[in-house]
Amino acid sequence: MKLFNRCFRLSASGGWLLLVSLSCPLASQAAQYQSHQLQKNQLQVQTDEYQLQLSFKSPGAVEVFYQQSGVKQLPSFALAEPELALPAQLKDEQTALQFGTEQLQVRLQKSPLQLQFYRGNELILKEEAGYFAHQTLRGFRFALTPDEKLLGGGERVLGMDRRGQRLPLYNKASYGYNGETKQMYFGLPAVLSSKKYALVFDNSASGFLDLGATEKDVLQFEAVAGRTSYLVVTAPTYPQLMQQYVNTTGKQPLPPRWAFGNFASRFGYRTEQQSRDIVQKFHDADFPLDALVLDLYWFGKDIQGHMGNLAWDNEAFPQPKQMIADFKAKGVNTILITEPFVLSSSKRWDEAVAANALAKNLAGQPKRFDFYFGNTGLVDVFSKEGQAWFNGIYNQLAQDGVAGWWGDLGEPEVHPADSIHAIGTADEIHNAYGHQWAAMLYQNRLEQQPQQRPMIMMRAGFAGSQRYGMIPWTGDVDRSWGGLKPQVELALQMGLLGMGYTHSDLGGFAGGEQFDQELYVRWLQYGVFQPVFRPHAQEHIAPEPVLHDKTTQDLLRPFVKLRYRMAAYNYTLAYQNSTLGLPLMRPLFFADESQTELMLNKDSYFWGDAFLVTPVTAPGVKAVTVQLPKGVWLDYFTGQRYEGGRSIEQPTSLSTLPVLVKAGAFVPLVPAVQSLSQYSSRQLELHYYHDDSVAAGQGELYEDDGVSPDSLATGQYELLKFNAVHAKGQLQLSLDRTGLGYIGMLKQRAVTLVLHQLSKASAIELDGQPLPELSSQAELKAAATGFYRDKSNNQLWLKLDWTKARHQLQLSSGG
Repeated sequence: MKLFNRCFRLSASGGWLLLVSLSCPLASQAAQYQSHQLQKNQLQVQTDEYQLQLSFKSPGAVEVFYQQSGVKQLPSFALAEPELALPAQLKDEQTALQFGTEQLQVRLQKSPLQLQFYRGNELILKEEAGYFAHQTLRGFRFALTPDEKLLGGGERVLGMDRRGQRLPLYNKASYGYNGETKQMYFGLPAVLSSKKYALVFDNSASGFLDLGATEKDVLQFEAVAGRTSYLVVTAPTYPQLMQQYVNTTGKQPLPPRWAFGNFASRFGYRTEQQSRDIVQKFHDADFPLDALVLDLYWFGKDIQGHMGNLAWDNEAFPQPKQMIADFKAKGVNTILITEPFVLSSSKRWDEAVAANALAKNLAGQPKRFDFYFGNTGLVDVFSKEGQAWFNGIYNQLAQDGVAGWWGDLGEPEVHPADSIHAIGTADEIHNAYGHQWAAMLYQNRLEQQPQQRPMIMMRAGFAGSQRYGMIPWTGDVDRSWGGLKPQVELALQMGLLGMGYTHSDLGGFAGGEQFDQELYVRWLQYGVFQPVFRPHAQEHIAPEPVLHDKTTQDLLRPFVKLRYRMAAYNYTLAYQNSTLGLPLMRPLFFADESQTELMLNKDSYFWGDAFLVTPVTAPGVKAVTVQLPKGVWLDYFTGQRYEGGRSIEQPTSLSTLPVLVKAGAFVPLVPAVQSLSQYSSRQLELHYYHDDSVAAGQGELYEDDGVSPDSLATGQYELLKFNAVHAKGQLQLSLDRTGLGYIGMLKQRAVTLVLHQLSKASAIELDGQPLPELSSQAELKAAATGFYRDKSNNQLWLKLDWTKARHQLQLSSGG
């Protein structure tokens, strides 16, 4: 039996404190196999020190659960279905057990006990010392290969490869960050390796993730308490790995369609009249709008002293229910901030205490402590009483018509170590607090409003929080170029581990002495190609574009309307995320896994499959360096053609953003509307980006009613499929309608098909019949069918009436 000569525990602030004990029993790093049994698809192994349980959660994902006598276990938070165990093949050899599926095999060495993980014949991961536990510390150790890159760990500003870092696992506010940041609002005890596996530690306790920092070839997870289990997920490709990951930890449900629209948000709207005025201002300035977000002034006249009221301040908001109804009539949804803190000065303190809704101190009384907003307690979202009390408030507000929920400070921002929750201490469950809060809210909203998709924004959570519809944002970022620069990195890192809706406060939240037009415009341009379009900031500099000068508005209006024109494309990305686990913002290495250098790129990303976006993150930029994956790429704004597999300098101006489109991509566009409540693809503009070098292209468009929570589960949707095949100078395009359909589904679409780089095409036929050539765009617009050559832009415009299940277009590409 080995011993540590010192013991440590983690303080609530995330630092290690030395304890006086000098001999701390440690689970042996040389445990010996004794016996095993396969029961209900679970492999249970008994050693001389603990029981080990292995169960496959999907064909490419296995849970490894060590259970030692006297070591307290918490429930799984990461797993969508903790009791699920899929069949796997077991082979008993003299020195080892082999347990696995065709996609993932575990080799369990018997003496000393050690686990190794194989994808086919390739060893992808192995335990080093494996499991360890003593009174104040527990975790796992794995061997790393010399050239292995490690992404993950959640929100950190450290570069894409986190190898060599020691990362605190303690969700913690990082106010006004604008550069390298190791510890932030939403950490994840998980990594994704360049060897195409993900390793997830299903432990909610305070700890560290040491990625070869202390010992360069050792990955060590350590925590002060919590569940001693981990997940290994693997697949042949990264997109398939994403799918295996969400099959195990849960798929993100579809958000309501309106969540992809423009938000009016600030810290904060202080009165009903101010709220009404800003909604009207968006309308008058010809800016679309789908949501108004109310910060904490809805329940208190100033910042301090009111948190926990969570009821309308009727002096400032005399008719909130009517206000919400009036907004809804304009297609504007109301989102309210809520926090889990209940101040002892609030109107609900006595009510919360009487309901037994708060975390306790060591004497069993409500735990009180001071923080910025006042003397407070914390709702125990892990207890039935805390959930019932909190849900009662949400139910009342939902009756007022509130459509979306903003959970703030859910790290929790202040969480004393001696706070006692229903299932453990603060340090045991801290990192799962936001996760449990989201689970509580999501499940309650579906029970109370079964016909309405929940919309839940939160800034802290855990592995698997996506299955509760969580939409995270990157916290109180500094309003500076330094704040804008890391936003792509943050979103990519989160999206790779399930949190595909991670986005930033557009324009920056904290600080700033005066309005910087260029910074503001560049940030909101980037926002067009991120999951949620929500400018939000401290109010001394207006976050809303409609409150800035005409020049700023004129620069941004086309981009906000482009966001609305892309509504069909963006909503299809949501479908792909909910079914396949693909993030909306995707890293460049998804395009070519042989280009390992793309894994380090933190400045560019794919928006879906079609777009390659490089936000401008410095002032005065005339061109940006773009690392192009292989293929052909076209500048979205100018049509300039670029050969991939190299770096280019892409020109830009304040009226454009560096955006490229992949040759072979389809991009559906719809008319811009004032609100997505008016969304329709009846007038569909479908762009195909042709290049003679591309043999095939494909795309899709997902449509449903935009609100039903069970659209995917019941098949109540329509999926439009687009395909292109190019060979020997001939291009064939097909448009297919598939799916069971839904109430209100369109029977017909007027389609304008825009074929890029094809103005010289000839012999154009639709469903075997020649199309008439027209002489102008105006003539094409007035016609039911036909085509027009836009020679100045090298485009071919075709018009057709899409009524059948399938249409085919045949033409000579002119190449």
